Amino acid sequence: MLHLTFNYKLKPTAKQIEIIEHNLAVCKSVWNHALYERKLWYNSRSCPIDRCSLNGEYIVKPFEYPNYHAQSAELTQAKKTNDFLKSGNAQAMQQTLRKLDRAFNDMKSKGLGFPRYKKIMKSFNVLGKPTLEGNHLKMPLLKSVKLIKSRDIPEGFVIKQVQIIKKASGYYANLMIELDVDVVQPIAHGHAMGIDVGIGSMIATSDGLVIPRPSFLDKTLRKIQLLQRKLRNKIIGSGKWKKLHHRISLLHEAVANSRKDYHFKLAHQLCDGVGMIFVEDINFNSWSRGLFSKQSLDMGIGQFFNILEYVCSQTDTYFERVDKDYSSQICPNCGTHTGKKPLNLRVHKCPECGYEKDRDIAAAEVIRNRGLQNMAVGTIVMKQPSNGVLTGTKV
Repeated sequence: MLHLTFNYKLKPTAKQIEIIEHNLAVCKSVWNHALYERKLWYNSRSCPIDRCSLNGEYIVKPFEYPNYHAQSAELTQAKKTNDFLKSGNAQAMQQTLRKLDRAFNDMKSKGLGFPRYKKIMKSFNVLGKPTLEGNHLKMPLLKSVKLIKSRDIPEGFVIKQVQIIKKASGYYANLMIELDVDVVQPIAHGHAMGIDVGIGSMIATSDGLVIPRPSFLDKTLRKIQLLQRKLRNKIIGSGKWKKLHHRISLLHEAVANSRKDYHFKLAHQLCDGVGMIFVEDINFNSWSRGLFSKQSLDMGIGQFFNILEYVCSQTDTYFERVDKDYSSQICPNCGTHTGKKPLNLRVHKCPECGYEKDRDIAAAEVIRNRGLQNMAVGTIVMKQPSNGVLTGTKV
């Protein structure tokens, strides 16, 4: 089964905007109440079995763990007596509970943080049988809403659900489309390339390509700081405060859009003529807390790797994350451990074989070699050494 997501900008009427805003408010209340129940369950069971805290403990009536099914049944009962919940879209509220359940599952399996309460809900999902006719989207909640049809849906695809998104620049719709075909995962083939992440440069590849660090936020940072200075002198919630807040949100959205567009273009450039791509397996949470946290967050390497993985799946390019440890301390030519290098030393020079190359490119070659070793356990593969001569090597 092939799944894709197409994004379109909506042109809703005043009545449709009112419906969207109301459902966002309902979904926010459902999310916050469901999260409160789950946190209450966790807090009520945080006391050790043999002793209690000196400060205090949660004492609540015992109840079962509020999973998705329990909270969904509770929501159905609450709608019978609560007019506010009854006025919202049932599918949107159910999908909000599913989203919260996925957030808890990711917290346990991926080691992510605890879900947070929502001050502003920015999106909700609607199921049903939406259809796209001309430049109008027909769906259960909004009936027929006008959109900017920037591209056609490919033939054979069916719209399964719609996600309504609120941004500073307006309202958008993500159409989740589906095609009933068997999708084969890309296999390792062709030319292999390793990618190393840097600070001075965004990435360096084993083919010798060095991409300088882009500055998406720096171009608009001065303007954002001036507007934020004015914003703190306004009364929160006043008309002028809302206008300034909206202008700041538009600038941040423009920065995010330019960053995402650059990532997609760079990903397609890297996948051109390449059969295998190996990248570092980095924990970007700790990466963004270092000395160069601002520069790291501005580059958006985590988002870029996710986009690169998606583009690889669409262009029949094999993608794999490999171990990042000591990639800058190993010679890619002979495998000798050369020791830790200071950040101001930008050239790798091996004391054993004399191999000399840019530090980031050498690290990218180490990443490529590790990826090939992972692929070639017990098989004969074609490795690409630094001298450019292909040799058959059994690992």
